[in-house]
Amino acid sequence: MGSLFLSATTALTRRAVFGLAMAAGLVLATDLPAEAAAKTALTLGMAVEPAGLDPTIAAPVAIGQVTWQNIFEGLTTIDRNGKVQPQLAESWVISPDGLTYTFKLRQGVSFHNGEAFDSSVAKFSIDRARGADSVNPQKRYFASIDTVETPDATTLVLKLKQPAGSLLYWLGWPSSSIVAPKSAADNKTTPIGTGPFKFVSWAKGSAVELARNAEYWNKAGAAKLEKATFRFIADAQAQAAALKAGDVDAFPEFGAPELIESFKGDARLETVIGNTELKVVAGMNNAKKPFDDKRVRQALMMAVDRASVVEGAWSGFGTPIGSHYTPNDRGYIDLTSVHPYDPAKAKALLAEAGYPNGFSFTMKAPQMAYAQRTSQMLQAMLAEIGVTMTIETTEFPAKWVADVFKGGNFDMTIVAHAEPMDIDIYARDPYYFAYKNPAFNEILKKVEATSDAAAQEKLYGEAQKILAEDVPSLFLFVMPKLGVWDKKVEGLWANEPIPSNVLAEVYWSE
Repeated sequence: MGSLFLSATTALTRRAVFGLAMAAGLVLATDLPAEAAAKTALTLGMAVEPAGLDPTIAAPVAIGQVTWQNIFEGLTTIDRNGKVQPQLAESWVISPDGLTYTFKLRQGVSFHNGEAFDSSVAKFSIDRARGADSVNPQKRYFASIDTVETPDATTLVLKLKQPAGSLLYWLGWPSSSIVAPKSAADNKTTPIGTGPFKFVSWAKGSAVELARNAEYWNKAGAAKLEKATFRFIADAQAQAAALKAGDVDAFPEFGAPELIESFKGDARLETVIGNTELKVVAGMNNAKKPFDDKRVRQALMMAVDRASVVEGAWSGFGTPIGSHYTPNDRGYIDLTSVHPYDPAKAKALLAEAGYPNGFSFTMKAPQMAYAQRTSQMLQAMLAEIGVTMTIETTEFPAKWVADVFKGGNFDMTIVAHAEPMDIDIYARDPYYFAYKNPAFNEILKKVEATSDAAAQEKLYGEAQKILAEDVPSLFLFVMPKLGVWDKKVEGLWANEPIPSNVLAEVYWSE
């Protein structure tokens, strides 16, 4: 039925209209409602609450999962297919020798506080990330930059010390977000960026609220949602309950694979299984006995039945890996056969290394379900070769970062490394594995010295083989992205080429 409009000059009174309607056997509301409008607010669940909201000063991926591409943007970005795209830099030219990158910057871009974006701001952000006192978690990505020049307000020139074949990709990461000079110091608690959403509030322990940025520079990419709320729910049962009650509209990384079946046939919710870069590895302290002996590390790897770990720890959702690399990554090689499950051989190798009766150590396991369950599986498997593992739960991220990541105070730990193509962490010094292999480091340098994709893939293959042989970590499996959300929610990323919850394209269907 069409809308019914009545004005003061209408000859028929409301009473007359009602009388006519009753005579016709109809009931008309005196104020007919318009058709129900599509929802414009979304509540999205996350298992881990970030410790801060500035991805340029801390490593935990939860920071970027709230802020990247929602609040903060970069010179480049990474799309849902993992490809580099222009963002605050609309184009660039790379010199033939690979040592000069000239970026043409977008005009008319402002931060949420009204501060203008230009080449001086871009320079500030890059210099802040690469400076001597920088705490940027990916500071090494900027190490190849020699000078940052600003010929004019819309031109940025990066001159490099040596070629950096992945530079454009790195510039799209959360840690490379462009921040404003006036607000950068406060971004940890009140983030201000150029993105399609503005920060509204953060109720610690509960939720972060964002609102649509009405002045967003990219009109074609403006947010469709008026409001977005990130709710933090650590317990998997509580996550499921919140979804089923409608308190949360989406949980893009649902934490309980054993409960996925419970959503089958749900009239309102759907499950979406995609791929991620989440490599579950049990990192060993290679500087401590007995983990400083490669034979011990290899023996532990051969004591692990990866397929059983995936089944027992993550309900069969996951792909076993033999190195710090995923099947999504270019140049991937399946190396699970390098040190296959063989308890008898593992015991013999332990004896050869001087541990015929095994040894004891402590696993520092974060509280997340995957870490706890995987630790329990490893504990049982290592017991079969005479190795006693004690599980000590450690709070992630704060205590884990302090004790393990920064302090190096651990024997073994378990964590899902979420950063894509981060095989280079084994070349970092310092890094919590304390793994040192000059041959491996040299291969990683060669990767950056060329922009030839085929050459890079061959080198990545060589790097994978070294790690598979040396076993600085127990390489276990890649977690899938187990998404559960309302069937009417459109635009969420099914796959996760980079840890994120990009909301600019999200909307409610009718």
